[in-house]
Amino acid sequence: MKVTVGLSQIYPKIGDVAHNLQTHLQQIEAAKAQGVELLVFPELSLTGYNLQDLVYEVAMRPTADDPTFSVLLQASADQHMDLMVGFVDTDARARYYISAAYLSEGKVLHVHHKVYLPTYTVFDEGRYFAWGDSIAAFDTRFGRVGMLICEDFWHASPPYLLWLDRADVLLFQSSSPGRGISTEDKLTSSHWVELVNQAYGSLFTDYIVHCNRVGFEDGLNFWGGSTVVDPDGEIIAHAPYFEETLLVQTLDLNQLRRTRSRLPLLRDERTGLLSAELKRILSNVPQAAEIESSRR
Repeated sequence: MKVTVGLSQIYPKIGDVAHNLQTHLQQIEAAKAQGVELLVFPELSLTGYNLQDLVYEVAMRPTADDPTFSVLLQASADQHMDLMVGFVDTDARARYYISAAYLSEGKVLHVHHKVYLPTYTVFDEGRYFAWGDSIAAFDTRFGRVGMLICEDFWHASPPYLLWLDRADVLLFQSSSPGRGISTEDKLTSSHWVELVNQAYGSLFTDYIVHCNRVGFEDGLNFWGGSTVVDPDGEIIAHAPYFEETLLVQTLDLNQLRRTRSRLPLLRDERTGLLSAELKRILSNVPQAAEIESSRR
């Protein structure tokens, strides 16, 4: 089985949902013309990233009753295209989440709330957003998939949990700004993220699809450089840095079986051992367990 994915490396306009929705619709049309079956947008693609007090104005619900999502759901049905979009979700108790929604055939299949909120250096997410409290894979017409948002996949446990939950394709979206210069005349942030994505492809023998945004916001310069990594850990598609683009790549899902037959890391994973050792470690570090419990 094969699936053609598109990575929509766009420049969202901060706080302007109407403008960004039109950009999404234009990208869906362009992707359809190139045979895309699954289109991935960056983190907070419908709202822009550095929202601060605008969070409360741009929040929406991923339902057919929401004016923005009703349009996107109709587009997914009309174009027979699955979509991963970024937005601010809210609940009945006025909590706000950095979120990703997966749309297919006019339905919302899954919503992921970002579980790691960077609140250091240039990042201030913990001041405005609530922590997500679950990580789960889900079934699509292309197989089992998992979604993560930016800082989520800079920690080892979320991709690992999705792998154990039988995800064969990991969809990552981010709004990652440029920081530092590496020895390869490349941004340190982009160099590091690409290495991490390749490591996940190799360790989990999964496809890694990562879409990062471009553009400027309040002094931040987002670097783009979206990539697709195959189950052997090789980058098979790479978008340009700092430019809006639609990157298209066909995934051969049969490669999953070929790689895992040669490298049976999934077969040999010892989840029982992991569970026992985590219980031992947490029982000896009560303070860490209390902190994590308080975030739920």
